[in-house]
Amino acid sequence: MTFRTLVLRYAAFAVIATVANLAAQRLVLQLGDTGGHFALAVGAGTIVGLVTKYLLDKRWIFLDVETGVKSHGRKFSLYTAMGVVTTAIFWGTETAFWLIWQTDLMRELGAVLGLSVGYVVKYNLDRRFVFTDPRLAETT
Repeated sequence: MTFRTLVLRYAAFAVIATVANLAAQRLVLQLGDTGGHFALAVGAGTIVGLVTKYLLDKRWIFLDVETGVKSHGRKFSLYTAMGVVTTAIFWGTETAFWLIWQTDLMRELGAVLGLSVGYVVKYNLDRRFVFTDPRLAETT
């Protein structure tokens, strides 16, 4: 896979996972608009987005065709852990930009920067610690 293909796929899958996350949130929020519904919506959206991105990345980014509960369980757990690390980068950058400049524009710039750095870090962590089969194709 070329570098360009990798970047385009990875970006497209991030968008797909985000849309899936937000769609799940909207479905849950149709049940009500209390704080509990909001928390349930965020949780459901996170799970739907995470599973969607995992399945797409596994097959189309890392070319991993392994199946089975044991393989998926281990990889999904590690994939999720790498996501926690990179979410901290995203939230930390967004928060830092807000605390320094205290404007929505700079907070959003921090969010975009944090997401960008986070996704690059996540790809590298996933490649190194999650999808480690040496038989998988390397990016050229």
